Amino acid sequence: MDRRDIFPRSLQYLIAIAEYGSYTRAAEALYVSQPTLSQQIKQLEESLGSPLLDRSGRTVRLTDAGEIYLRHARRAWGELHAGTRAIHDVQDLSRGSLRLGWTPITDYMTCPLLEKFNHLYPGITLNTLEMPQDDIKVALTEGLIDVGIAFSKPLSPEDDSSEIETCVLFNEALCLAVGNEHPRAGQRKRMSAQEFGQESLALLNTEFALRHIVDQYCVEQAVSPRNVINTNSLSVIIELIQVGPLATVLPISIVRSQCGLHPIMITPDLPHKAVTVISRKDGYKSQACIAFTKLASEWSNQRHKETPTQRLRPCPLSDTRANCSKK
Repeated sequence: MDRRDIFPRSLQYLIAIAEYGSYTRAAEALYVSQPTLSQQIKQLEESLGSPLLDRSGRTVRLTDAGEIYLRHARRAWGELHAGTRAIHDVQDLSRGSLRLGWTPITDYMTCPLLEKFNHLYPGITLNTLEMPQDDIKVALTEGLIDVGIAFSKPLSPEDDSSEIETCVLFNEALCLAVGNEHPRAGQRKRMSAQEFGQESLALLNTEFALRHIVDQYCVEQAVSPRNVINTNSLSVIIELIQVGPLATVLPISIVRSQCGLHPIMITPDLPHKAVTVISRKDGYKSQACIAFTKLASEWSNQRHKETPTQRLRPCPLSDTRANCSKK
């Protein structure tokens, strides 16, 4: 028995006596005096209202009640010991869970980070929740998620003084994205804001940060592109752009990573935005959360050293509709 386990001494003593069949040998094994051991057993029997040990013979034996009680005591000690091991497992990241909130944009750009985390800590269960950016901050402060990945500029001083802290992973440029069926497919020349205003777009709906960026840009440039489709699914938008004449606005790294999409830069530039990891400043952070934020910082540093081509995902071989040539 591991004396470091938090387990009632009277039960430890009872188990030892049952194993050794003697008060003297049990006391020696536990490094306690025999009177101390005897007193603890007596108090346990009085609290239960039943004798647990038969002391009439040359060896100490369990009574019927003692046999039953010992069985439950050993089971309780086993569960407590398992709990201690589980805590150690969580601390060394061999098991546990991590709840991650992210937006439709950031899940496309940071999936390699999750793949790396899963490779390093396969015992940690990752639970991802896709949600608008403002909901990520609320979910963090309410303890519904452990960490978030947002698509925004770093928090303002007002936000930074609250319960949230941020770590910028990388900055991302936005561009117009068109598919092979669009008249501008393959265009390398920049387009003007006025030309952008003539496009028919498929966009994320107004819950999402990327949509706010596009709407604000249109207001500043006094243009009004036609929003043909509004959705909360980025995958739907990409599918539509790949097979039809609509356009959208996406981070350039996503456009370059998808088969059949072409990036077109706009003048004046659309705003650059940062992909950031956000977490709570104060309060409890699990070992998995601490490990994830540390890995995210290391992954960000490594990403800065890679070329744009190295960052791209391979094109799906099964996608016969798209032109998978490098752009």
